[in-house]
Amino acid sequence: MSELEILCRYVSDLSRKVGLFIAQQNEVFEKKHIEHKGLNDLVSYVDKEAEKRIVEGLQKLMPEAGFISEENPSTHIMSDKQYHWVIDPLDGTTNFIHGLPIFAISIALMDGDDVVLGVVYEVNKKECFYATKGKGAFCNGIKIQVSEAQTLSESLLATGFPYRFFEKNTEYLQVLNALMQSSHGLRRLGSAAVDLAYTACGRFEGFFEFNLKPWDVAAGGLLVQEAGGQVGRFNGDNDFVFGKEILAAGNVFDEMKQIIQKYW
Repeated sequence: MSELEILCRYVSDLSRKVGLFIAQQNEVFEKKHIEHKGLNDLVSYVDKEAEKRIVEGLQKLMPEAGFISEENPSTHIMSDKQYHWVIDPLDGTTNFIHGLPIFAISIALMDGDDVVLGVVYEVNKKECFYATKGKGAFCNGIKIQVSEAQTLSESLLATGFPYRFFEKNTEYLQVLNALMQSSHGLRRLGSAAVDLAYTACGRFEGFFEFNLKPWDVAAGGLLVQEAGGQVGRFNGDNDFVFGKEILAAGNVFDEMKQIIQKYW
């Protein structure tokens, strides 16, 4: 087992421990604890405490690494360090505060510009999805792969609705209209990390969304790649981590890309 795979085990264990904290808070959370970072951009003490615990745990594992984390604005730009942890302590905060049981922890490790480790822990189902570069993707110890479906006509797709920036609504609705007529349907779960993990294990054939941040997609994007899928931006380039939009899929990647590019 490589050093990276051993590190991934520790990160997976850390995500489970912090996930237990989130699950416990989910039983007692009250909406009076909601804070607003911006329009429809919500946060709570649970996000902040979860991030604190994750950062403390990762610092012990790799003191030399920097951080790109959602709840700490000072870390939103990469430093000059070689390694960076990319963290979303609670992806699906809006679901969490409304009592919807779809939210996850997302942790990725970047070596320069490359994502080399990714963990997505779906708290309610207690599913830990993880991957290291070149070693495949797994869920709770079982190897996973993207769907074998060959066409959109046999596919279930995932997306995320705009909730803060609405300047591309016309284009987005045109894409939705085309995809919903070409597939088994579209789902909006409210967590990009979960959408990507579910694409990696074949529950969804594909996922697309725009106005995303690195912590939304870094870990999940690696999962899809290591599960045999493709990940990129709508225009075809590969910078899905910082490109603010993502298309991830198995065999239907090109078909989805053609439809998106027609309207985008």
